[in-house]
Amino acid sequence: MMPQKETATKGLAVPSVEVLEAELKKEQYRNSYSRVLRSTVFSLLVVAAVAVLIAVLLLPVLQISGTSMTDTLQDEDIVVAVNGSKYSTGDVIAFYYNNNILIKRVIASAGDWVDIDEEGNVYVNEEQLDEPYISEKALGECNIDLPYQVPDGKCFVMGDHRAVSIDSRNTSVGCVSNDMVVGKILFRVWPLSGLGLVD
Repeated sequence: MMPQKETATKGLAVPSVEVLEAELKKEQYRNSYSRVLRSTVFSLLVVAAVAVLIAVLLLPVLQISGTSMTDTLQDEDIVVAVNGSKYSTGDVIAFYYNNNILIKRVIASAGDWVDIDEEGNVYVNEEQLDEPYISEKALGECNIDLPYQVPDGKCFVMGDHRAVSIDSRNTSVGCVSNDMVVGKILFRVWPLSGLGLVD
């Protein structure tokens, strides 16, 4: 029995130092690769989460549906809005309305008096607005009593395509509360031919 045990022990090959170093390097590479992969995936997830938060909270991306803002914005244009608390006459804003997002232009702020004549000329505090962004004036779907004073905490909005836009001239939409505003439309990003600032 003793000779067989000695023969079995003599048959085992002891790895050389070079083989051990090569195996050690392979194991270190695998561990390093795994660490880098986990770190990269984690970083990508963080970047994606931050991008989603920015898109939802700070820079919402919206697609235009309808023709109430032509010629400024066309159906299916894609625009970027920026959140803010102050909006001036002439700004284009997006706001929530009946689980939808509408896009219109600010005409007047809280406390202002709005009047519109039969030809579609718009007056704010008895001064006619210069509106180079509209191609055709119209009284449109107006069923409010004019002149009209904008309530506190709200703004009066109108679409640029006055003949078809349903907006603050109609009680079905009315004035827009500040807390319903999604943001001010700043950029058009699609189509590429229309890329640029929204006036």
